[in-house]
Amino acid sequence: MHASNTLAVGAAQIATTLGDVAANLRKHLDVIGDARAADVRVLVFPELSLTGHGAGADTLRLALGRDDSMIAEIAAASGPMCTVFGLIEEAAGGRFFNTAIAVRDGGIVAVHRKINLATYGRLDDGKHFGVGTKVGTFDIDGWHASVLICADLWNPPLVHIAALQGASVLLAPISSALEAVSDDFDNPAGWDVNVRFHALTYGLPIVMANRVGREEQLTFWGGSRIVDPFGRTVAQAERDVETLVRASLAYTDVRTARYRLPTIRDANTPLVQRELARIGDRRFDTLE
Repeated sequence: MHASNTLAVGAAQIATTLGDVAANLRKHLDVIGDARAADVRVLVFPELSLTGHGAGADTLRLALGRDDSMIAEIAAASGPMCTVFGLIEEAAGGRFFNTAIAVRDGGIVAVHRKINLATYGRLDDGKHFGVGTKVGTFDIDGWHASVLICADLWNPPLVHIAALQGASVLLAPISSALEAVSDDFDNPAGWDVNVRFHALTYGLPIVMANRVGREEQLTFWGGSRIVDPFGRTVAQAERDVETLVRASLAYTDVRTARYRLPTIRDANTPLVQRELARIGDRRFDTLE
């Protein structure tokens, strides 16, 4: 399938009510209606948008299976628009994941389980959730989309894998707070560098959706944005308001960026595979 030249994308910067899935669902449906009215084709909500960031401790009450009626309701409301939203997923065998689900035309089109679980600073993903095992892509109007959740983007090989599979747009639901890592770690500045670096390096536009509001000792700063394949921020939200950030991405820009800076062409995957096999499981402090 040939990609349509333009793709209208949106980032839903919202404040989630911790643990109140019903209230958060209503907000999702309202924003979905606004986005569809604005002819958005891809809408991204923040990480764990249905439950709130700190909901891991309440996993047994809040987890949803993929056949839950709430997921079906979001899928139906989305119509032909692709909507990506976050939840605690309950999988077979009593396993639980920090998951982003993409829905369209009344059904699920893709699922990504967070791989790089943030368990440091004031973050405790690893206490509650299993580790995802796959980076995939799926079709949106001929574009190849990949979803990575928050700290996944701080593991550069995961972005590399998405790019090597032909991703032409990266959808990034995050839940970033000012105090999350440490007092001297500047999360807003760090995310600005992170998304512009990956976009520029791979010719890969990025839709990053962060949340706002507070939960206990965490202040979520917003700053949701859309970055083009040249690493330029083309739309960005203010830091403390609920809003819908929109922009139109051009596939001709992706082609041009990748022709001028052919990172994917020159990735040399056989060398990387060979070196990883050589290193194996040895610790970095034992390398010569």
